[in-house]
Amino acid sequence: MQERLILQLNLLLFMTGGQYHFRKNIIILIILVIGSVFIIRLFFLQVIDKTYKLSSQNNVLRFVTQYPARGTIFDRNGELLVYNEAAYDLLVVPRQAKIADTLALCRLLRIDIESFRARMNIARNYSRYRPSVFLDQISKEDYGFIVEKLYQYPGFFFQARTLRKYPRPIAAHILGDVGEVNNNDLQRDPHYRMGDYIGKSGIEKFYEKELRGEKGMRIMLVDVHNREKGSYYDGLYDTMPVTGKNLHLGLDAVLQAYGEKLMQNRTGSIVAIDPASGEILALVSSPAFDPNLLVGRVRGENYNLLLNNENKPLINRAISGTYPPGSTFKLVNALVALQSNSIDEYTQFSCQGKGSLPIRCTHNHTTPLSVRAAIETSCNPFFWNTFRSILTNSQLKGQKNAFDYWNQKMHAFGLGHRFDTDIPFEVAGNIPSREYYDKVYKGSWNALTVRSLSIGQGEILLTPLQLANLAAIIGNEGTYYPPHLAHQIGEQHDSMPAKHQVLLHTGVDARYFKLVKEAMLDVFEGGGGTARRYKVADFKAAGKTGTVQNPHGEDHSLFLAFAPFEKPTIAISVVVENAGFGSTWAAPIASLMMELYITGEVKRPQLEEFLIPKTISNTP
Repeated sequence: MQERLILQLNLLLFMTGGQYHFRKNIIILIILVIGSVFIIRLFFLQVIDKTYKLSSQNNVLRFVTQYPARGTIFDRNGELLVYNEAAYDLLVVPRQAKIADTLALCRLLRIDIESFRARMNIARNYSRYRPSVFLDQISKEDYGFIVEKLYQYPGFFFQARTLRKYPRPIAAHILGDVGEVNNNDLQRDPHYRMGDYIGKSGIEKFYEKELRGEKGMRIMLVDVHNREKGSYYDGLYDTMPVTGKNLHLGLDAVLQAYGEKLMQNRTGSIVAIDPASGEILALVSSPAFDPNLLVGRVRGENYNLLLNNENKPLINRAISGTYPPGSTFKLVNALVALQSNSIDEYTQFSCQGKGSLPIRCTHNHTTPLSVRAAIETSCNPFFWNTFRSILTNSQLKGQKNAFDYWNQKMHAFGLGHRFDTDIPFEVAGNIPSREYYDKVYKGSWNALTVRSLSIGQGEILLTPLQLANLAAIIGNEGTYYPPHLAHQIGEQHDSMPAKHQVLLHTGVDARYFKLVKEAMLDVFEGGGGTARRYKVADFKAAGKTGTVQNPHGEDHSLFLAFAPFEKPTIAISVVVENAGFGSTWAAPIASLMMELYITGEVKRPQLEEFLIPKTISNTP
């Protein structure tokens, strides 16, 4: 019994001792694993990964954003319209800023002490530890003078930038401008940081993502005197900026400059379009301004001067000015009436001149007359009867359906809505709907009530861009590409948005356009044509004058045209505000523009001298 107890005790001691050795080995293994993990991690952090080392040395390293050059902009012939010029921003890290002589620094930077304190407060509010722009857009000349003494002011350093420059003082409304981002820009796009630049208007705004490029980063070693000593690790961790894409516009710089010259000291616009592509050849808004005024540190001051100018030069009248189209609208009404079988080419209406009712004619001419003669002479009574024929056409099944048909055709011609291409801030204009008249007249109205629509007055409002596109549609005999500014993005010829290349149809037969085109040819070539004095010897042009009633002053002068007649290469509209008859000012301006574009020169110096004053101010 005693021996048995001794045996069991020895067995228990043996088993307990084994568990002890097992546990000890497990603990040792755990310690070795944990230790290995720490050793490997430390090796990774200290030898392989430099992130923490960079952070620990932040007081001697400077992270400098490398801003890319924005893409340059060219016209259709390769002429440079916008390029980049070197400039510099002065940045500050408030925590590192040590200024022994504030007045000396102010004299160096050419600012006063109040401005210095305000700028420092802005920088501190942004961050005491991160750099922010203290003084922006410093010229390369001032940079060379300042940088020699900047070592005396720790915490301040320069960052290279570029500013836009314009070799020709033209097309300011089209090209737009570039300015510093605001809070809304920062919230919309995380790509931007405080101090970045962004397109504010025009092409610069619409094609911002293509033009801006991609930012890079450069890490510099800086000594205790705030002097750069070279790249950290020979630039191993630097990233290079990517230059923005170049942009080629459909614009013709020579034609644009000539149009602005013709419109100086006048208020209005010129729009010229290539009917074969929808590319805009010229987009003139007058009064205009030099785009170089909105560049650099003077941008804010000049912008306020332009904004408060009584002539409103910042308004792009070519795309945001809206006008009753007047007699130019008779072309559309004629086409819709022909397509709906409300009239035909032989239909005649009489005209009693100024005694006509309910709409009088402005002059006496042959009567009765058909559609071709009515367009040539711009007969108001003929087009009143034409419009009434549409609304009373039994085939259209009632006045309401007839008016809806008319309204839909107007939209098919690109009227009353935006083209939705690359033209920023474009205005839709207005084509009144049946619902509008039902509301205004409580459902009780007829053709007589809305007779002003027959001659392009009343509630109809169109932009000069829509009028030029109307000329392109007629020249193309019923089709058009949406008007747009860009010809090519980058170096790829197939880089244009697909919607710019969609051929649109009005739904009106080509044979009716041929009739209207012949009538528009008579405006230049016919004995009673309202633009016969401005026919061009080298080619045939087709056009239509318009005199638009203006309740705020003199009538507006309108004209639209296309040329050459056989195969148009330019369609154009001209609006001269408060200038009287369309044949007085708008028609000769359009005639000279077409002549320059098609022949490459102007061969009528007397007409040119009549339109362009000898002494012209360039200020808006």
